[in-house]
Amino acid sequence: MAVAGCPDYFLHHPNYQDNVDHTPSHGPSGLIRFQQPSNHSSPNHPRLQEEEHQMRPASLPAIPNPFPELCSPAGSPTLSPGSLPQPEDRHIIKVFSEDGVGKVVEVPADMTARDVCQLLVYKSHCVDDNCWTLVEHHPLLGLRCLEDHELVVQVQASMPPESKFLFRKNYAKYEFFRNPLNFLNSSCCPEIQGFLYMKETGRKSWKKLYMFLRRSGLYCSTKGTSKEPRHLQLLSDLEESNIFTMTTGRKMYNAPTDYQFCIKPSKGRTDVKEMKLLCADDEQSRTCWMTAFRVLKYGILLYQNYKIPHQRKSPITAFTAPVRSVSENSLVAMDFSGRTGRVIDNPEEAVSAAMEEGHTWRKRSQRMNVLGSASPLHPSSLSSIHRTQLWFHGRIMREDSHRMIMQQGQVDLFLLRDSQSNPKAFVLTLCHHQKIRHFQILPHEEDGQIFFSLDDGSTKFTDLIHLVEFYQLNRGVLPCKLKHPCTMVAL
Repeated sequence: MAVAGCPDYFLHHPNYQDNVDHTPSHGPSGLIRFQQPSNHSSPNHPRLQEEEHQMRPASLPAIPNPFPELCSPAGSPTLSPGSLPQPEDRHIIKVFSEDGVGKVVEVPADMTARDVCQLLVYKSHCVDDNCWTLVEHHPLLGLRCLEDHELVVQVQASMPPESKFLFRKNYAKYEFFRNPLNFLNSSCCPEIQGFLYMKETGRKSWKKLYMFLRRSGLYCSTKGTSKEPRHLQLLSDLEESNIFTMTTGRKMYNAPTDYQFCIKPSKGRTDVKEMKLLCADDEQSRTCWMTAFRVLKYGILLYQNYKIPHQRKSPITAFTAPVRSVSENSLVAMDFSGRTGRVIDNPEEAVSAAMEEGHTWRKRSQRMNVLGSASPLHPSSLSSIHRTQLWFHGRIMREDSHRMIMQQGQVDLFLLRDSQSNPKAFVLTLCHHQKIRHFQILPHEEDGQIFFSLDDGSTKFTDLIHLVEFYQLNRGVLPCKLKHPCTMVAL
């Protein structure tokens, strides 16, 4: 039962339950009215005034709050601090490029290393070929490439103050999945074993031990090459450690070879006693141990990181035509060799004309423009056109070229540089099967024109761009085709 024009709250109020008259009145039937008692008929009675005062504000309809989520739980119109939208938790990281220039980036707490690389690729206008990586640089230990799934903010929190992030390419990051036999021998999987040098704790000497790398950790045998459990000593747990490629081990720790690596606890401790300084006999052995460490530690996560870029690409079938823009579809090949221009309808003739035009553009001539400066076809401009290419690094030392190739993965990398012994020549530095070789590019003059050749003039090119394009398609005198250019990108 409800009173017309009055909330149900008043039906249960003690001051009004006795005043409800259920007797039908002279008004319309079915309407329940309030009837005042006879002893309070005077309008100036104190009790009546009090009841009217209590009834007047309560009888007004309740106005709902249109923004309840902005008010405190008590219903107060005052906004509570917890109800306001909180800003996203963001952090500042600084990333350095190959030339030492740093860039400050603001990232959220859940941003992975892959996302940061894609952000830097976008801001630097680079080509995203899925080979970019973030590298943790420790001044005393060396370099560690972050895995794509690692959270950058968490890694930065565990880094010592003297460490920093580097942004560079690493073509060998997932080379294990493309050519596994080049890294791990099938006869020793899933356990990696062999001799390694280990620096003895508290001493400057290194000791050669037989070691085993398993999913449970890195072990060394205290008795020759014995695998018995009583002869195995645990050196490091993979789950709580990271592996670094050492760059200063030869100088700081008197390492027996140049192929050192270090297993460091991931809790941020930098004491040498907590680290395991190891050394292999050659580069292939070091790569094998470090790759096995990553595979055993991360497992399926590593394979998922490798597959993500391939899943984004749609499969290209034999019937898929190249996508062309509207402006490209509106272009036609023209021939202006005669008095009037004509449209070239034959596709083969159009391709031949384009190749001839490109050859004419590269042809060396002695044209000068009206201002007396060299035209785009002048030899002085053509001889330096290669300096704009990413694979050309100018006057760098042989040691610098080795360092750059080692930092970017040593997987069929190449670069060109000026020769130190011959000022008119160039050098092609190529890494194949983890061995770095140098090939001198000598100039040859013929009919007053300068050509460049790698094979004593048997194959000649008008410029270095032609030379690189040829050896990217043909092996020639090289041990392999040119595949990955060693580049430096400024942030």
